[in-house]
Amino acid sequence: MLQDITLGQYYPGNSILHRLDPRTKFLGTLIFIVGLFLVQGVIGYTFVTVVLLALIFLSQVPWKIVLKGLRAVLFILILTMLFNIFLIPGKVIAQWWIFRITEEGLYTAIRMGIRLVYLVTGSTLLTLTTIPTAMTDAMESLFRPLKVFHVPVHEIAMMMSIALRFIPILMEETEKIKKAQMARGADFESGSFFRRIKSLVPLLVPLFVSAFQRANDLALAMEARCYHGGEGRTRMKPLRYAKRDVIAYILLAVFIGVCILCLIFGL
Repeated sequence: MLQDITLGQYYPGNSILHRLDPRTKFLGTLIFIVGLFLVQGVIGYTFVTVVLLALIFLSQVPWKIVLKGLRAVLFILILTMLFNIFLIPGKVIAQWWIFRITEEGLYTAIRMGIRLVYLVTGSTLLTLTTIPTAMTDAMESLFRPLKVFHVPVHEIAMMMSIALRFIPILMEETEKIKKAQMARGADFESGSFFRRIKSLVPLLVPLFVSAFQRANDLALAMEARCYHGGEGRTRMKPLRYAKRDVIAYILLAVFIGVCILCLIFGL
């Protein structure tokens, strides 16, 4: 499952989404998420689906990579839908023992399932088309007004960037440790649920030790290079909006406008 996580990984490319300013993509992702939770009916979800498919096509990221990230949330998706199906009261359409399937629960489950899938896919597109350093610069630029309230914007953006960088590294480290433990006779697949949970201890302990060691090495490297935050620092490639970003913001305004209309008219 760990190798199925694509959030935080970058897919090299030269598509129009890759060339967009990272601030545009970051705000665009937030607007997409807001619009996703505004729509309620079939027409609204159809519109959001068309927009998401168009974004995947424009990103030129292979469908296999985009859909691969959904495997990691498959368990959460199924669990969320089951809870909605069986726990939401309403008109009963099927019943077995103490379990009841209602129309309202089924409708809510489908709606929440679509939202979760689209949420993960849209967020994955952001990281697949944006390098971590550009993401850091975008967040720092967008949250700069918060400095008035003494919020350490640069430090927060740097921590998020480091976290995104560590995701693929930790996944690779986990896979190496798992194979090494399996070569020593460890069994992570068979047995009862609690036995499989217990078998993860030989995997998690060295993983945490390795993670803390990497964090310590990174801290020492930053300190050796006299890193003291973002004050007075310059960038080799400063962020600049282009014509394509203006067009993207116009399309985003149209998107959120249509989503608001769908909410008003219940579409």
